Amino acid sequence: MSVTLSESAANRVRTFLTNRGKGIGLRLGVKTSGCSGLAYVLEFVDALNDDDEVFEQHGVKIIIDRKSLVYLDGTQLDFVKEGLNEGFKFHNPNVKDECGCGESFTV
Repeated sequence: MSVTLSESAANRVRTFLTNRGKGIGLRLGVKTSGCSGLAYVLEFVDALNDDDEVFEQHGVKIIIDRKSLVYLDGTQLDFVKEGLNEGFKFHNPNVKDECGCGESFTV
């Protein structure tokens, strides 16, 4: 199982961690939410949990709990700028459908 990080996403995470002044990486997870069932969760990690899996790319650690990894296996996290908008984009091969607003998905 694996999750990958684009170079632009790694640069953005590194900038956030530097500005924050602490943290060992970024947690990527899922939670029950929205009209399609699941939503992505991103948060900084200061300490690992017993059930965490760690993936490292471009010098940045992505931390995922084992329950979320089932839904995120094969996902690439990217950071994109489109016009005036910018943000993280998830390329998740497990997604079967997304809600109209793009906030939640189903596998």
